[in-house]
Amino acid sequence: MNDPLPYKDTKPVGAADFYFAINATFRFIQNKFGMEGLQRYWTDLGTQYFAPVSQSWKDKGLDGIATYWKAFFAAEPKAEVDVITKQDSVVLEIKTCPAIKHLRENQREIVGCFCQHCYFVSEAAASPAGFTVRIEGGNGSCRQTFLRQTANVPPQDFSLIKEAR
Repeated sequence: MNDPLPYKDTKPVGAADFYFAINATFRFIQNKFGMEGLQRYWTDLGTQYFAPVSQSWKDKGLDGIATYWKAFFAAEPKAEVDVITKQDSVVLEIKTCPAIKHLRENQREIVGCFCQHCYFVSEAAASPAGFTVRIEGGNGSCRQTFLRQTANVPPQDFSLIKEAR
């Protein structure tokens, strides 16, 4: 995979109205199938749609993870993110989440568990590549840390992921 993003979209920047669609989709799935169903949906996205990303991370390691996230957030409207590569991890310091910002600016009711999707999708993509992710914060800004599964970190503490409002 030469391009770090698996999409064939030709726009230089993503369409922010997509955030309306994912927020509504999350709400629909949660209402119809419960939280367990929503988590399964997010995990399926991470394992299936992001399979090319996962393979790149497996092939390129932490550099591949950093490259992907830099390209991802460069294409996201109004994102303010630092991607920091360390010896044993990649840290995303998300100062302004573009999705939460857009939903708020347009006075949308945000699904409370919205920020958990970052964990489930990223963990499902990272795991086959030998990595894991831990997230702290949410509701507009957070820290996501990608590290090798061998780092023996405790499981994700979901109380550290804030509810979106």
